[in-house]
Amino acid sequence: MFKKRIRRNWFVPKGEELTELDKKVLSFQNRGCLVPSRDLIKTPEQVEGIRRSGVVNTGVLDLVAQEIHEGMTTLEIDQLVYDYTVGHGAIPAPLNYEGFPKSVCTSVNEVVCHGIPSESEVLKEGDIINVDVSTILDGYYSDASRMFVIGKTTPEKQKLVDVARECLEIGMEAARPFGFVGDIGNAIEKHAKKNGFSVVRDLCGHGVGLEFHEEPDVEHFGRKGTGMLLVPGMVFTIEPMVNMGDWRVFVDEEDGWTVVTEDELPSAQWEHTFVMTEHGLEILTY
Repeated sequence: MFKKRIRRNWFVPKGEELTELDKKVLSFQNRGCLVPSRDLIKTPEQVEGIRRSGVVNTGVLDLVAQEIHEGMTTLEIDQLVYDYTVGHGAIPAPLNYEGFPKSVCTSVNEVVCHGIPSESEVLKEGDIINVDVSTILDGYYSDASRMFVIGKTTPEKQKLVDVARECLEIGMEAARPFGFVGDIGNAIEKHAKKNGFSVVRDLCGHGVGLEFHEEPDVEHFGRKGTGMLLVPGMVFTIEPMVNMGDWRVFVDEEDGWTVVTEDELPSAQWEHTFVMTEHGLEILTY
């Protein structure tokens, strides 16, 4: 999602006894750290609801993985996503979200994200495509994306796809309870740069669960020890967008959604939804 910043505070109502978690978060807040508000901490029941939504979301991507092929249109992918999601009692979160016209984002080659499925867009040998699926089940949101390579692609594109996945995995490893969002971005950016790639700066991961997009902003670049404190119970995505060339992007003026690399070189992205636990991240969508 595009970044938005809101200052949060951890507030304990007057007269309510402080828990150990309250005391720990308040100690960071008193040192001037950016902390989440209490309403960003999901209850066990809410996490379970998001997990159930994630099962459907993962099932959608598994179906796409089975069916995607050369000669398929991105509109056919959209129909697969819609039919599977609705057939499992859920709703495709992108459909009609702020005017988005389809049930899934399909982003091919130089399209970074938010690509709109089309009957005229036919997948061909060598294409790389990100399929970004988001699901609402019983009011709970989940979000994940995968890259697919159509047939055999160039070594350069394959490396981009592989490194983008490694960036996600490295970001996961960097996320620790009572660490900071900046720890994630720092690790991702270092790995991308080491491999000769850049990380998109205008879009980011995000909180998710009770709404499609919540706090925190999860940037995929930055410095350790910066950004919001990561507290057990927070649910968010990590979704690095890694470019073969420059990190700069633009939004297609015709549809107002499709984000494309400024230099029109390829981009790749992988995404999971996670819950932060006392021991580290648990993946809720694959």
